[in-house]
Amino acid sequence: MENISQVNDFILEGLTDNPEFQVPLFIMFTIIYLITLVGNLGMVALISWDPHLYTPMYFFLSNLSLVDFGYSSAVTPKVMAGLLTGDKVISYNGCAAQMFFFMAFASAESYLLAVMAYDRYEAVCKPLHYTTTMTSSVCAALAIGSYVCGFLQSCIHTSCTFSLSFCSSNVIHHFFCDIPPLLALSCSDIHFNELVVFILGGLTIFFILLVILTSYLFISIAILRMHSAESRRKAFSTCASHLIAVSIFFGTIIFMYLQPNSSHSMDTDKMASVFYATVIPMLNPLVYSLRNKEVKSAFKKVFKGQLSSLGILHAN
Repeated sequence: MENISQVNDFILEGLTDNPEFQVPLFIMFTIIYLITLVGNLGMVALISWDPHLYTPMYFFLSNLSLVDFGYSSAVTPKVMAGLLTGDKVISYNGCAAQMFFFMAFASAESYLLAVMAYDRYEAVCKPLHYTTTMTSSVCAALAIGSYVCGFLQSCIHTSCTFSLSFCSSNVIHHFFCDIPPLLALSCSDIHFNELVVFILGGLTIFFILLVILTSYLFISIAILRMHSAESRRKAFSTCASHLIAVSIFFGTIIFMYLQPNSSHSMDTDKMASVFYATVIPMLNPLVYSLRNKEVKSAFKKVFKGQLSSLGILHAN
């Protein structure tokens, strides 16, 4: 019988082995993570501070910022530490924890994007009933449901992946613990795992995109029926940021996960994962803040308030 031993830790191959790129990549990831940190937590603080932003749309946006910060933090600090120190080892349990939290927050984000599409449908198509439909209890239930579904889905994927045997090698050809590189590393039969990823992931994405596309179909019809050009512009502007976020997020997910394991190119996956795991969480608060007058107005109030507290405005 062949002597097989289960691995106790993994080695993350990272993005590059070239020492010349380590420092520039560390600087790049540090800047990205700092912008992500400030942008997302700043968005949460801003929405909590300004009473004018106590609406369902901004409540969901604050939760979106939290999950963006969550799944970026599951990956980026470990990548930065590896680039800075050269230590690419991650324990077996640490790898499982990283995958769990990354998948949980990323999955919760996909559900939140569907909830935000439904919120925009209610706001544009049923404006007279919006305040009675999207009550605080309904919004809380939708947000909690998004987290529950995300964490449950992550439990399934993580438990299925780490029920496999990893005995031939412990080198993960990736910069964090994700499903495709771990399936490629396993010495077990992975057909069931591929089915779980493809069917569960496919059904989830199909359901979420169905909700989003149906919502925007009715929103488009409602906008076309508006007689005022200003009303049409205002209705569209409230949805534009969300549409950009949905397109970027789901486009990358479909590319990453809904293809057979044999079709995966690890180098291509690495580049897509950098965008998916680090750039998207940085972009979302920028997309919503730069295109949103109410957010920019609230930020100006905070900025002026800080200047006033320091006595700068009074001095002028």
